[in-house]
Amino acid sequence: MIVAERLTKRYGSTTAVDDVSFTVRPGLVTGFLGPNGAGKSTTMRMIVGLDAPSAGSVTVGGRRYAQSRTPLTEVGVLLDAKAVHTGRSARAHLRAMAATHGIPNSRVDEVIALTGLESVARRRAGKFSLGMGQRLGIAAALLGDPGTLILDEPVNGLDPEGVRWVREFVRHLAREGRTVLLSSHLMSEMAQTADHVIVLGRGRVLADAPLGELVAAWTANEVVVRTPQPAELAAALQASGPSGGGHVAVESVADGTLRVTGLPAAAIGDLAAARGIALHELTPRTGSLEEAYMALTEGSVQYQSKEIA
Repeated sequence: MIVAERLTKRYGSTTAVDDVSFTVRPGLVTGFLGPNGAGKSTTMRMIVGLDAPSAGSVTVGGRRYAQSRTPLTEVGVLLDAKAVHTGRSARAHLRAMAATHGIPNSRVDEVIALTGLESVARRRAGKFSLGMGQRLGIAAALLGDPGTLILDEPVNGLDPEGVRWVREFVRHLAREGRTVLLSSHLMSEMAQTADHVIVLGRGRVLADAPLGELVAAWTANEVVVRTPQPAELAAALQASGPSGGGHVAVESVADGTLRVTGLPAAAIGDLAAARGIALHELTPRTGSLEEAYMALTEGSVQYQSKEIA
């Protein structure tokens, strides 16, 4: 378990992490999200003692990371896949790490096979592609068979097979009861991987909730309806209102298509049938993690791109 309590990090007049508290529990994949500059990497660095907090504290398994005598066996970390001696082979790099903890070379061979590095294990790490470097970083994180994994953008540069492997593997580790903290900017991938989500924005916690609850709170389900009688159906929908009160919103888009919120697809179909209105499409659409994330972080984006006209 990772516990952060009022964690703060200042660099001069800049506050990168501002009074952040959260708990990452075992048995779950916890997604760690936020725009560039939100403070995610700084927070991860403080968890493993690479940056000292200006205030507050963070513990792993009930103690500070620096207090661990065998950190590789307790916490597996991937923060920078390039943090490797470029002149060493993958196998030599992992064996050097293993030697610091008395980990046998057989375990090195296991993680090489597990991460798909067998064919390049003797190649110098400096010659690795981005994806191969990521696999080596993951192998290093797994080396001590730790109970906690902290992975920053682990699928960056991986091909589809590698992305799928990471997703299935971290979920497997969580099912074993391990603690998994996973950062990524790929919302579609995080939606398939995470059980729980923590979102940072400008150094503060914006959300800390199960993934389903977060999506439900920050998005609205809609029904896409296509009909040759859009005006008639729109008027009927707006006049109906959902049973038990509430508000029905109808947005007209091109080609006789309506987007309806506040009324389920079955009710829309029943109303159309009662009015003799033909329907060519009736498609419920649920909100996505990406939509929830964009709504949640709208006012917290530090580096804003311009829209294309």
